[in-house]
Amino acid sequence: MSTADIPEGTVRNILEQDTLKWVFVGGKGGVGKTTCSSILSILLAQVRSSVLIISTDPAHNLSDVFQQRFTKTPTLVNGFSNLYAMEVDPNVENDDIGGNEGVDSLFSELSNAIPGIDEAMSFAEMLKLVQTMGYSCIVFDTAPTGHTLRLLQLPSTLEKGLQKVMSLKSKFGGLISQVFLSHEWCDQKYTEPSMISGPAIGMASDDSGFPFPMQLSDIKFHTFMTRLFGLDDEFGEEAILGRLESMKDVIEKVNKQFKDPDLTTFVCVCIPEFLSLYETERLVQELAKVEIDTHNVIINQVLYDEEDVESKLLKARMRMQKKYLDQFYMLYDDFNITKLPLLPQEVTGVESLKAFSRNFISPYQPSTGRGTVEDVERRISTLKLQLEDTEAELDRHRKGKQKV
Repeated sequence: MSTADIPEGTVRNILEQDTLKWVFVGGKGGVGKTTCSSILSILLAQVRSSVLIISTDPAHNLSDVFQQRFTKTPTLVNGFSNLYAMEVDPNVENDDIGGNEGVDSLFSELSNAIPGIDEAMSFAEMLKLVQTMGYSCIVFDTAPTGHTLRLLQLPSTLEKGLQKVMSLKSKFGGLISQVFLSHEWCDQKYTEPSMISGPAIGMASDDSGFPFPMQLSDIKFHTFMTRLFGLDDEFGEEAILGRLESMKDVIEKVNKQFKDPDLTTFVCVCIPEFLSLYETERLVQELAKVEIDTHNVIINQVLYDEEDVESKLLKARMRMQKKYLDQFYMLYDDFNITKLPLLPQEVTGVESLKAFSRNFISPYQPSTGRGTVEDVERRISTLKLQLEDTEAELDRHRKGKQKV
């Protein structure tokens, strides 16, 4: 591949693609995903009417990076008029659910028992945004790779699941009606909760007047299904199946958008080390399987071979990083690979993020140490001292050999 064919080592292609709706930023843990996603959202806010950045990582860092408290509702970022941030809470909280202690306990058990509930809750929040908010672009600061892949597979998984539910409705519609009506009827006819005795919470009777105990699970089932689908006092087959149908439409729309490279892209963040390289390759392959576009790789914490570097440790790390950087360029020769330098300080706060963002739109240029005559003279003095120390050590070794 000629030099002219090598993609530019910046994220300008993302900023210039004005059709993008979803931008996912992910990779191995601890490589700087939150910093990169925050800077991407800042850059996008300069070219878009409104941008929202969402953290779907259970261990949120957005508030720390921006030095501003964010919650599960979109909050305007200080210093901006069109950039919003939110941290999706993966836990089902009692205050959000409401209801009595029994129902809260049921929800708590469900949230702990269902695998991947944190990703599901994040995805539910995203669906609400799709329906109610008109952000020009949404940036996702995702959890480490494994969690993110499950999140991205949720649209397809839920779509297939809802299709199965709707097909079961057509086959067993009468039976579903009886189940719904049975629970609805029990809920209407149970007596006061103060009659709790053992597993039954009261007595209900049919039209013949024959009494029978009604189980607590009947009330939980009714209340759970009512709140799960956002229905108030109306609870029946048509109401719930109607909500399922509308949810299915939204999920199909999102699933279609995720697979459209004009609307969605994934930015892989990594560092020049073996484990991160391996994880990035696995991520790229999995994204290809779920048909999600990715053509940007950000390599963070790169050590540059600046001439004033004397540390043997740093030079050894540079040699190691160079080996893996060469492999990155070999594997992703058609990707936009952006290299970011390792800094002596953290990048936190809006001003620091803005200052560091220049490395996203133009390749970082390391200093060479040749700026002024004084710099060159200082360099020569350092080399002379090193030479004198080396000669003295050599003399000591020679004298030691002569004694032996």
